Order: sequence, then C-alpha cells, then structure tokens
Amino acid sequence: MLKDFKAFVLRGNVVDLAVAVVLGTAFGRVVEAIVKGLLTPLIAIPGETNFGDLDFEIGGGTFAYGRVLDEIIAFLLIAAAVFFFVVKPVNALMARRKTEPEVESTTKDCAYCMSSIPAAASVCAFCTRDVAA
Repeated sequence: MLKDFKAFVLRGNVVDLAVAVVLGTAFGRVVEAIVKGLLTPLIAIPGETNFGDLDFEIGGGTFAYGRVLDEIIAFLLIAAAVFFFVVKPVNALMARRKTEPEVESTTKDCAYCMSSIPAAASVCAFCTRDVAA
C-alpha cells in the first residue's frame, strides 16, 4: 500500500500540480500587491475608494453592498492586471518565438452534412454526396 502511495505521489502530474499551486499562490500575492499598491490608488484620485461602509437594512438584516462593490472592483483590477501584465506579454513572446510553419489542414467540411472529411475526398463518407475535390 505504501508502495502504491509513493508511486502516486512521485508521478509527474502530481508534482507538477503541486508546483503550480505553490507558484500560483505566490503569483497571486504579487498580483494582489500590484493591484492594491498601484492600481487601486488610481481610483482614489477623483474621490473616496472605500465602499465597504455602504449598506442598508431591511427587516433587521444588514446588506453590505459596499463590500460587494469593493470585491467586484478588486476582481476587475486583478483581471486587468493579469491580462495586461501577463497574458498579453506572454502571447507576444510566444508569437515571436514561434518557429514551425503553419500546417495545412488535411480535412474539409462537407457542404451538405457539415461533416469533416479528408481534403482529397470526392464523395462524403457520411452523406455519400459528391463533393468538389
């Protein structure tokens, strides 16, 4: 039983997942620091940034909609930071590093039944209609 557990833990995907979780947690802290330290103060330029005190009461229950607004704004800022500071630069870098040529498609769609058939086919294997080669 211990041998099976050891084999499970030492499998590549488990170790990769553990590394990804640790790096993701650390990266999340960095992104949060950027948002709280650099982007959130931009909202403070025109006025108050703390919506946390906004609430209303109905039937003895307090609805703290200000906290929800704070979290929505924080989420949008984090998403924007990740997109503009991580996704866009990584996509540009990957596009620049791309070395293999574009591969031509070996299939085409049948105009009648929309099935994917070999590009050289003259008859659709699914609906048996003649298709242009």
